[in-house]
Formats: sequence, structure tokens, C-alpha cells
Amino acid sequence: MPSIMRSPVHRTDQITLGVFRFLYLNTYSILLLLLAAAVFFIPLYRVHIFFLPIQICTGIVCLARSVKLFAAWNDKKRKYAVLMAKNRNTIQEETFAVFMQAPCGRLLVKTVLRDLGASHRYASLKKFKTDLRTTIKKNCIPMKTVIYINKDYL
Repeated sequence: MPSIMRSPVHRTDQITLGVFRFLYLNTYSILLLLLAAAVFFIPLYRVHIFFLPIQICTGIVCLARSVKLFAAWNDKKRKYAVLMAKNRNTIQEETFAVFMQAPCGRLLVKTVLRDLGASHRYASLKKFKTDLRTTIKKNCIPMKTVIYINKDYL
């Protein structure tokens, strides 16, 4: 029976980045987890009972955000593999533009550039970074959703 030739499939779930790389890329997740633990363990209820609901809500928000960032580990590995593949031969700055918008993405960019041996290129990528004030203004403006219906399908 003839064997069927298959093209190699890139499996992102088999990428191993190591424990230290996991800790580095999840720095903000770990910081939020520590912040949540600190919020839960500080006895603010002794000052006034009014602080207890605020403390619980703040702790839950920090913990939920931390868990959400930890859950994105497989996605980070996939994005790492994509950035490495796109920039293996030459560094294409526009491929990093999306990742420069968030702190976790900037950690990923630094990691990829370090692994490619182009750490010095990070300074030129800072032009894609938006400041906090611009990001807040951009995300707080209400957006109008317009639905277009293709009349060919009606």
C-alpha cells in the first residue's frame, strides 16, 4: 500500500519554552495574583466593615484577570511561533506592531527579538507603542455599530 505524503504540520501545542520563559512571559499574571493575595489577606475589615465588600470585589477582579492571563499561555506560545517564523530571515517591524500595544505583548516582542539575536531592534519598535492616555481615549469613545446586509442573499 503506497504511503501518502503529508506536508509537515506545525503543532503549536508541542512548543516548549521552559519554566523561566513561562515565568517571564507571565510576569503580569504573577503580579496580579500576588496583588489579589495581598488584597485578600490584608485585614481592612478591622478599620471599618465598609471596606470588606470593596476588598472582596477588588480581590476577585485581580484574581480573575490573573487567571485569564495565565489561561492565554497556549495563545502566547502560538504567537511566539508565528513571530519567530515570520521574522526568522529578516526582521519585519510591522509584524510586531500589534504586540507593542499591551505590556504582555511587549514582553513577547522582547523574547522573540532576544531569541532572534536582534535585541537592539526593540528601540526602533517603540514607535508602535501608544501611551496610556491615548489608549484610554481610544477605548472609551462609544462606537456605533452599523450592520450591512448584502442584498444578493435576500
